[in-house]
Amino acid sequence: MLPGMAEKPSIAIVGAGNLGTALALALREAGYRIESVIARGGDKSLTRARGLARQVRAGAVLRPQDVKARVLWLCVPDSEIARAAESLAERVHGRGTIALHSSGVLSSDILEPIRKRGAAVASVHPMMTFVRGSRPSLAGVSFAIEGDPAAVRLARSIVRDLGGESYAISAKEKNAYHAWGTFASPLLTALLATAEEVAGLAGVSKRAAGRRMLPILLQTVRNYGTLGAASGFSGPIVRGDVETVRRHLQVLRRAPGPRRVYVALARAALEYLPAKNRESLRRVLSANDFRKPPK
Repeated sequence: MLPGMAEKPSIAIVGAGNLGTALALALREAGYRIESVIARGGDKSLTRARGLARQVRAGAVLRPQDVKARVLWLCVPDSEIARAAESLAERVHGRGTIALHSSGVLSSDILEPIRKRGAAVASVHPMMTFVRGSRPSLAGVSFAIEGDPAAVRLARSIVRDLGGESYAISAKEKNAYHAWGTFASPLLTALLATAEEVAGLAGVSKRAAGRRMLPILLQTVRNYGTLGAASGFSGPIVRGDVETVRRHLQVLRRAPGPRRVYVALARAALEYLPAKNRESLRRVLSANDFRKPPK
């Protein structure tokens, strides 16, 4: 902790989107004072900022020069971080300010304009999904942190107060880190949307498919968490049931998109997970290669 910051520092949240809202509320509950919510400009952004500010008993501002908080936490889209850093640098005068951003793919160097004014900077990314209408708990969430030592120390302290777990990541690892996170959530959602399409071949609506899949999805995640990927893997591939896989591929000719996804994931299963009759399964998949148009 920096000198003079023995108590929890005041924080300004930049951006009142899904992440900024969840973070501000969690910080408030953890005993941090949210001094202000900085709008990105425009009526819609200001309206959201004012709504969040009311919830955390803060002010909503458009002028960063008016912000006095010791910590600036940027929660804007990746494409806007550089511009926001340039704007915020105007209110940084000498040492004492900490600036953080929560991009999963960008390093702390994107905050260089603020660093040049004497602030310590870091990237602090939670491995969690934030969408409208949902407010996830940050307890137990992993936060990948890199940056200047003073900012990293403070970030670790904040994460601990939030009930999360912090770990160090290097700037060069962030692209792979974010790709990993994309597999864990957005692409998993894409897989579920693909499963809904396949349910339609069985005469099941998307809404009903989601409801009926939920028990097996939840149990699959529990198995993964308790037993790991290999022991939690089930179905025709682990059994080596070539004929069942062939039947799947045959019906999926009616849905070329899901068929391509099936082949790609089945190949991944043969690469990384236990399976019987691997060579026979590989031959079936090769005959139905998604790069080849169906006959």
